[in-house]
Amino acid sequence: MTESPVTTEPETITVRTADGLDLRLRRVGPDGAPAVLLVHGHGVSSEMFALTEIRNLVDVLADAGYQSWLLDWRGSSRLPYNVSGPPYTLDDVALYDLPAAVARIRDHIGDRPLFAVAHCVGALALAQSLTAGLLPGLAGVVAQGVFLTPKVSASTRVRVLVGSELLGSRVGHLESDFRKVGLWSRRTLLYAALSRKGDCPDPTCRMVHHGWGMGAELFAHDHLDPRTHDRLAELFGAIPLSVLPHLRQMELAHAVVRWNLSDDRYRALPENALDHADRIDCPVLLLAGSRNAAWLDSNRLCHEVLAVRNPGLDVRYTEIPSYGHLDTFIGRGAALDVFGHIVDFLDERSAGQA
Repeated sequence: MTESPVTTEPETITVRTADGLDLRLRRVGPDGAPAVLLVHGHGVSSEMFALTEIRNLVDVLADAGYQSWLLDWRGSSRLPYNVSGPPYTLDDVALYDLPAAVARIRDHIGDRPLFAVAHCVGALALAQSLTAGLLPGLAGVVAQGVFLTPKVSASTRVRVLVGSELLGSRVGHLESDFRKVGLWSRRTLLYAALSRKGDCPDPTCRMVHHGWGMGAELFAHDHLDPRTHDRLAELFGAIPLSVLPHLRQMELAHAVVRWNLSDDRYRALPENALDHADRIDCPVLLLAGSRNAAWLDSNRLCHEVLAVRNPGLDVRYTEIPSYGHLDTFIGRGAALDVFGHIVDFLDERSAGQA
C-alpha cells in the first residue's frame, strides 16, 4: 500500500467467548486501514508480534498501512487459563476464540479487508475454523510453520506420547520460567530433566528452546537479539498439557482433526479439516523456516497435498532460508528476512480488492 491513514493509539478490547471466557484484542496501527488479525502460538502471547527490542511485525504492518489486531486467545501466557482455567483442546480455540475475535473486529472495521496471520498451534486452530466456515470473508491467510498437515519427527512423536502417558492428569501444566519451580518443589527433578538439553547456561532458554522436553528446537538460537533472549521467561508462560493428546492425534493423522467427536457442541467443526479444504474461501500463504525442527516440512507438504486435492485454491508456499520456527517472528532479522513476504502477500490482495 502506498498511503497510510493517521495512526491511532493502541486500544485493548475484551472479547467474551460463547463458553464464557474473556479474551483480549489489542488494536494498533493506522485508522481506517485494512485489518490484520495476529494469532500467536502455544505458551506465548500476542507480545511475540510486538517485541519492543526489535523491529517487529506490528511496526512493519503499520508502516505498510495495515492495522494490527493482536489476539490473546485462551492459550496466551497473558491470560490465567493455562494455569487456573478449564482444560481445553484446539477445538475450543477454533469454535469459540477465533470466531469471537473476528466478529468483534468486524464490529469495528465493517467491510474493510480483514486478513489473518497465525503461528504454529494458532494456525492449526485457524485451519479448523476456516474449514468449518466459521470465518467467512477473510481477504487472505498467512499460516506459519504448519496449517492442515501437521508433521513432526519420530523422536518428537515418541516424546509427546511418553510425556502424555507419564504425566497424564498428575501435571496440568509445565512452567517455562525455571525460577518459578524452586529448589524444593516436588517437580524440581522433572523440570531439571526437561531443561537439561542444550548448551545455553539459561535453564529457561533450554526449556523453551527444546520445546519443554519434546526435543524439537523452537528457534535458531543465534537469531535472537540478546535482549529477547534475556526476557524469554517473561515472554513464555505455563504450558497446559490438556492439548497434547489432541496434537498427538493430529500428527498421527497428518491432518487437523476434531478431538470432541461425541460432544454435540463441536459438531460445527469438521472431523477432518483437510477433507473440507474446499471451504477455504480466501488465498493462503504458507510460510516456514528451512530449519523448522518443530513441524519439519509440514507446510511444504500441505502445499503439495492441496495442489493435488484442491487445485482451485489459491495457495502458495514460501520457505525462509536458515530460519527455524519461532524466530520467523521474534528473530532480530525477521523484519528484513520474513515480514516482507507477508506484506507483499497482503498488498497483492488489498490491491485486488481496491
